[in-house]
Amino acid sequence: MQLRKQSQLFTAIATLLLTTPLWATNGYFTHGTGTKNKGMAGSGLAMPEDAISVANNPAAALATAGKYDVGIAVFSPSRSYKSGDSLANGQGGAFTIGPNDLKSDNNYFFIPHMAGAWKIDDKSAWAVSFYGKGGMNSTWNGGTATFDPDGPGPAPVTTFPGTFGGGIVGNKGAAGVDLSQAFLEFSYARSAGDKFTWGVSLIGVMQVFAARGLAAFGGFTETFARSIVTGGGPVPVPNLTNNGHDKSFGYGGKVGFQFDLTEKVAFAASYQTRINMGRFKDYADLFAQQGGFDIPPDLKAGITFRPNPGLALNFDVEKIWYGDVASIANPVRNVYACPTAGLGGTDLSSCFGGSNGGGFGWQDMTVYKIGTQWSSGNDWTWRAGFAHADAPIPENEVMFNILAPATIEDHLTFGFTRALPSGNEWSMAFMYAFNSKITGPANPANPLVTGNPFDPTQTISINMDQWEVEFGFGWR
Repeated sequence: MQLRKQSQLFTAIATLLLTTPLWATNGYFTHGTGTKNKGMAGSGLAMPEDAISVANNPAAALATAGKYDVGIAVFSPSRSYKSGDSLANGQGGAFTIGPNDLKSDNNYFFIPHMAGAWKIDDKSAWAVSFYGKGGMNSTWNGGTATFDPDGPGPAPVTTFPGTFGGGIVGNKGAAGVDLSQAFLEFSYARSAGDKFTWGVSLIGVMQVFAARGLAAFGGFTETFARSIVTGGGPVPVPNLTNNGHDKSFGYGGKVGFQFDLTEKVAFAASYQTRINMGRFKDYADLFAQQGGFDIPPDLKAGITFRPNPGLALNFDVEKIWYGDVASIANPVRNVYACPTAGLGGTDLSSCFGGSNGGGFGWQDMTVYKIGTQWSSGNDWTWRAGFAHADAPIPENEVMFNILAPATIEDHLTFGFTRALPSGNEWSMAFMYAFNSKITGPANPANPLVTGNPFDPTQTISINMDQWEVEFGFGWR
């Protein structure tokens, strides 16, 4: 009966996670996984205490065997952008946004997780975990864009509704994206002596994505450009925007270890491979490599120092290789080489959807985390943490990143756990991500030239702040 109830709970949380658009904080990765981990700003890799710790390091399965936990976060990101005045204002082939000053709608999301760990024998254990690790969401209602809808054709420069001139799309906003990622992991851990434990995980991932209001980019896609180059004339671009939610599935792996150097000092590290995802076929004209959107590799390392049994001090580092994934890392200016961009380009692969197609221009990210945990009596445990990283968006990539304004750099967190007489426990974590702004040119090119696809006379700023409250429950 207990196993059946746990299975029903797992199914309910899985359904909620897969239907909830997420927004993450370190690029599009979360600042931590698990309520206790989030209370210390994602630090504490070397001090696993609950079953969801295996999502950070599979070696944690042995230390947390016999434990189960569930949690849900209320997450609220505040996103906005402002585009300045333009000298070009759509003339000379320029694509001008606004001037607009907008805040994104959809500011509250629910993000669940759950995990359980079971002992096999005195030296080994296994665990299963289900959680959301990354995602993005933006919904820009209103705004305008000014451009020449048919390039050098007879139609005049016109101002269209929507951030990217894509019009109003039902009640879903004029422009925006939704991305959710759900991770299911099966982990195995084994000790090699009294002080060293290693672990491995098999990871399955489901992604859900939708884009709206991007029809104005149709002329810069590989599908459209190929038809022009081959003399076939303009063709529809069916897999660019407004196609609802598309799904992709993928798999990868994770390895990690826990090394208790002394009774007071522990070190841990884990590495997640690149997750090979299926293509978003309904958005094959948007993302590079015909809809490719793999999940980048990720490395974590942490050290914990316990000066006394009631106090723990953590220092962790995380490296995320966003630059390994073309659709995330390729600069949007790659599209300038597209034959239909008006700059004399001849490279079809550089158009949107091509193997070298324009993307968000994100750089790799290194996150530094410090955290502490201390006890006050037998029933209460308290936590606090701080994390810093440089945002992955360069100043000359702000235009396309209106869709994904991942500007956050600093997180401040605190949390607590209340132990119950039954042995169960309630935990809470609060996070505030300080407002961070990135300002840059809509187009990094210098002079205004005829056919320039984006406006070099305009400045755009994107910014965001966030808060999150998570509640977790653990039992044996």
